[in-house]
Amino acid sequence: MKITKIGHCCMLIETKGVRILTDPGYFTTAQNALLHIDIILITHEHQDHIHADSLVEIMRRNPSAQVRTNPSVGKILTEKGIAFKILTDGMEETIKKIRIEGIGKEHAIIYPILPIWENTGYFIDSALFFPGDALTIPKKKVKILALPVEGPWMRLSEGIDYAIKVRPEFAFPVHDGRLKKEAVGSSHLVPKNALAAKNITFIPLTDGESHEFP
Repeated sequence: MKITKIGHCCMLIETKGVRILTDPGYFTTAQNALLHIDIILITHEHQDHIHADSLVEIMRRNPSAQVRTNPSVGKILTEKGIAFKILTDGMEETIKKIRIEGIGKEHAIIYPILPIWENTGYFIDSALFFPGDALTIPKKKVKILALPVEGPWMRLSEGIDYAIKVRPEFAFPVHDGRLKKEAVGSSHLVPKNALAAKNITFIPLTDGESHEFP
């Protein structure tokens, strides 16, 4: 499985000849130029995960791409005339021989006065778990974890402890789009050192970088 980090939580996942795009949000526009996308997965409705105009452009270039998401995001897509199917917590579907499972129901709490948004994590090809904006622990073996490392709903220490609980073989950072490239620092270095002690290999992917996971 090859993973290219486009930016923040937008990733291009290539596995078994299938190209999967996640969370095309407003922190980057590089996803707009991608071609040959087969599947698009969107975890929740916040604009750093779904920028509607960006998705319109992606679909223009990739008209056969199949979009999967939850009902909350579905409302946005309906307004934009973008076709989709629901794939949410407890559901699974095989698309082009790739099994995708929805895991998790709610966005992590930012502050009690704010609503609790719907958030769906995705377990992709029985290997990669992308939780979206939550620290949901899947009840299955995870080989690769897309690990949130920064955000208004979490601390770095919580992300590290989350990875230790999930116990993947590999992890790499996501949800770091608000950090300046020259200031990523501890958000990538600390998890690498802390998780190494737990036999978890942390790959500090930055925007535009790719890694081939065995």
